[in-house]
Amino acid sequence: MIRSTHKTWSQEVLAVKQHLSGTREAGFFTYEKRAMPLLAVKTAAAAGISYWIAKLMGLNVGYWGSISAIIVMQSNVGSTVSASRDRLIGTLIGAAFGAAFSLLGDSIWLYLLAVVIAMVACGLLNLKNSSRLAAVTVTIVMLVRRTDSNWTLPLHRVAEVLVGIVVALMISTLVLPSRARSRLRDGLAQEYLKLGALFETLMQGYRGKPSAQLPEIWKEVDTAIDSNSQLLDAARNEPTGGPASLEGLSLLHQSERAVTDLLRALELAVRGSGNDDYAAHLEPELGQLVSDIHLGFQYLASCIHQWKFDAAPKGLELEGDIVALEAKMTAIRPTGLEFPHAEILRAYAVQLHLKQLARVLRSAQIEANETVGASS
Repeated sequence: MIRSTHKTWSQEVLAVKQHLSGTREAGFFTYEKRAMPLLAVKTAAAAGISYWIAKLMGLNVGYWGSISAIIVMQSNVGSTVSASRDRLIGTLIGAAFGAAFSLLGDSIWLYLLAVVIAMVACGLLNLKNSSRLAAVTVTIVMLVRRTDSNWTLPLHRVAEVLVGIVVALMISTLVLPSRARSRLRDGLAQEYLKLGALFETLMQGYRGKPSAQLPEIWKEVDTAIDSNSQLLDAARNEPTGGPASLEGLSLLHQSERAVTDLLRALELAVRGSGNDDYAAHLEPELGQLVSDIHLGFQYLASCIHQWKFDAAPKGLELEGDIVALEAKMTAIRPTGLEFPHAEILRAYAVQLHLKQLARVLRSAQIEANETVGASS
């Protein structure tokens, strides 16, 4: 198995050129913390401009535009669009029910009934994220003291929210935008490198060198997958995506999950091993397949970074490695009675998972190439 303390080419490119957060980026050097000052400035600008426009338009108080801008401004364009949609719909539904129930009287029971109906309406319309915003708007419309008509406050409220949303969307999209699709592409590339490191750690355990850092590596992998899932949801809301197609990113994310499931199965397969003699007789074919699978993770990460999947990997023959290992296992099968049954079963389980891993990685590259080619 190949083991190096130096970063590979793809790791250097991802860490230096894309500024991805990795195991060496901690404290104030993570991507999120470096991006926070810019997000803070953009949020403050959106809040100030929204308040200025609302007062210029002669709206009721003006600060609801600022509040809306602050709430909907997210770390990327896709999340901002999603938050804006939820807030606007919730405000419209809440304003409508609040104004309507205000016409029936000034009773706390009418107010509570309006809150219930507004939230239920959001639920029935599959607008769960808008339900609380609808309830807040009902509260403002029905409980805030007013001297004008029942419809003035809800109309001003909707107008101010709309101003805040439009300003936040414009600043998020036009001022140094952070695209969810770009962040997802970076996250997927980094994730495949992490999965490669996890694979290498698992196979070291199979060779009798278990790592105490395995739980920590698993935690990093699970955190990255959850982050990529959130970015994929946000990317679906972005009007444009740049060079990375949503179909390709979604496919790679699905492959990422498939690889993770296989690695969990591989972890169970290698459990209890420690310098198995039967596995030693599968060398060098077993080691070659393991080495090439590890390189396959790095190769796929490099393809994602460049968003180019048509270049054939030099010296990477996963199918040939699989055939060679199967031939070796067939050749030593007559001597299998000389080894403990647990070692034999473990070797066959490991071989099965290695073949599946190799083919999933290869399939991800082929399918991504077809998807990217079709969308270009």
